[in-house]
Amino acid sequence: MPATKHRTGRRDRAGTRTPRPFTLWREVLTAYAAPALMAGTAGLVTGQRDLVVAACTSIAGTSAVVAFLVGCWLRHGGRPRRWTLTAPRGVLAAVLLVATVGAGALLGWFAARWLPGHTPLPAAPWLERLRVDLPVSAALATTIVTLRWRGTTTASPA
Repeated sequence: MPATKHRTGRRDRAGTRTPRPFTLWREVLTAYAAPALMAGTAGLVTGQRDLVVAACTSIAGTSAVVAFLVGCWLRHGGRPRRWTLTAPRGVLAAVLLVATVGAGALLGWFAARWLPGHTPLPAAPWLERLRVDLPVSAALATTIVTLRWRGTTTASPA
């Protein structure tokens, strides 16, 4: 095959491309690596040491966890739910986005406000950072994994 041809999937007998299958571990790895590299690079370039640390912990970690949870939920043990296949891609992504961003925002608020007041954990700047890191990371991971998963599923569940 010439080096100029772009291969993004397999070809079936009719010669049309089929998308690569949804592989959860690849999606989780990408969900960790992409924000870690992007935010970490931005932190290095701007000299923000806390951003470099957050890039590899709260930002990338949240993205990986959310990608894993959403991917597992979408696959539902290998048998996707009927409405996840029939709903338009944008609607499916929006529904899951609202759920995960809401959960991330609540978890960020809990970590930043409730923990220092009710546990021996002292208030720290990194706790305040979670109020932004968690929902933003959840939003990006959910959107990308949902759209990627939906782009690879074509068969309706039995």
